[in-house]
Amino acid sequence: MNRGRWTAALALACMIASAGAQAGPKNFSGVASYYGNHYHGRTARGDRYDPGKLTAAHKTLPFGTRLRVTNPSNHRSVTVVVNDRGPFVKGRVLDLSMAAAKALNMTARGVARVQASIE
Repeated sequence: MNRGRWTAALALACMIASAGAQAGPKNFSGVASYYGNHYHGRTARGDRYDPGKLTAAHKTLPFGTRLRVTNPSNHRSVTVVVNDRGPFVKGRVLDLSMAAAKALNMTARGVARVQASIE
């Protein structure tokens, strides 16, 4: 293999490995919280936060990733789209929009243990 092809192949392999590492696991679980009524800013993707949309923040998943989020204590599920970064509280795996939190029936406690899977 000549040097040009070797360099291109190495670059492609690095890009593929990097993309896989950033995407994270296909299934994960942990504690989720939600955006309170006080938040009216923009998301990391640049969207204006809309409490009525089914969206979420995750630390590393690519924007636009669709997640099926389930509250195992009541078996309620919702599909959300990642459009923000966070949460920035230790031990939390997702920040959900108000609509998603209501769909999971977690607004009374503020946090809930959830299971999530990439769709």
